[in-house]
This record gives sequence, C-alpha cells and structure tokens, in this order.
Amino acid sequence: MHLILFILFAVFCLAGAVNLLLQSHPINSALSLIAVMASLAAVYLLLGAEFVAAVQVIVYAGAIMVLFVITIMLLNAGAEERTKGSRVALLIGVPGVLIGAVLVAWTLLNRSNAQAVSIGALKGDPGDIARLLFHDFLLPFEVTSVLVLIAIMGAVVLASRPEAVVRGPRKVGR
Repeated sequence: MHLILFILFAVFCLAGAVNLLLQSHPINSALSLIAVMASLAAVYLLLGAEFVAAVQVIVYAGAIMVLFVITIMLLNAGAEERTKGSRVALLIGVPGVLIGAVLVAWTLLNRSNAQAVSIGALKGDPGDIARLLFHDFLLPFEVTSVLVLIAIMGAVVLASRPEAVVRGPRKVGR
C-alpha cells in the first residue's frame, strides 16, 4: 500500500511540476507549485518524516507561497509573453544539462556507499533541528529572511506606476 501511495503522490508531484512550466499565468503557476509542495509533504509522510512533512506544509506551501501569491498580485502580472527561445540556451544550456545529469548519475552510482534503511528507522528529534536552525545556523536563517523581504519590496517598487507628472498651469493664447 505504501508503494502505491508513494507512486501516486510522485505522479501528482511530477504532474504539478509539468503544469507549473506549461502555465502562462503566474497565479496558476504558483497554485501548481503549491500542489507540488503538498505532494512532497505526502511523500515525506510516507517515508516516516512527519516533522519534515509538517515543515513542508507550514513553511513552504503556507508562508512562502502566500508571499509569492501576494507579490504576484501586487505586480498585477498578466499572461506572460511567449518567445521562440534563445540560441545560447539551446547551444550551451541543453548540453550543459545533459553533462550535469550524466555527472550526477555517475557520482551516485559509483560513489554511493549508502545502505538500505527501513522506513522510519532514522529518527530526527525536532529539538535538535530547532537548535541547529535557531542557534548554530541563526545568521544564515535571518539573512535569508531579510533577502526574501528585500526581494519582495524591490518587486513592489518596480511594479508601482509613477504618478502623473504635475505640470504648471497651461497658458492659453489669445
């Protein structure tokens, strides 16, 4: 039953990711990303990582996506324009992605010393995770939150329309 649910949520996750790329409206893309994150949370639950699943839903599907949706709404973004693409992306990007995928696959196959672990065998204490996040890695955590806030403020400033230039009274000729 676990394998069937895992495959089902993996398919939902992939379908949401493909839908995210195919959408032309930013709000629809954001909603597809929420579906991907919810599917990932279900996969984490199936793997026995309840804390990670809860964080996935609360932090990513909840808070971050609300910020994305609010930012998109503030930008008043409509449907995006479709272009033919870039020759540079085709000439450099596609071979680069293929080379990167081959290197990752080769590294995983040849350098992996991991052994099979049963579901739920690895326990992670939320207190240890909280200590790491809010004590050992507090500065990177806070810097990341400030960067997200600055990015949102920059998007709002760039999206705001300048007010009409106030000109002096017009002289009417006789």
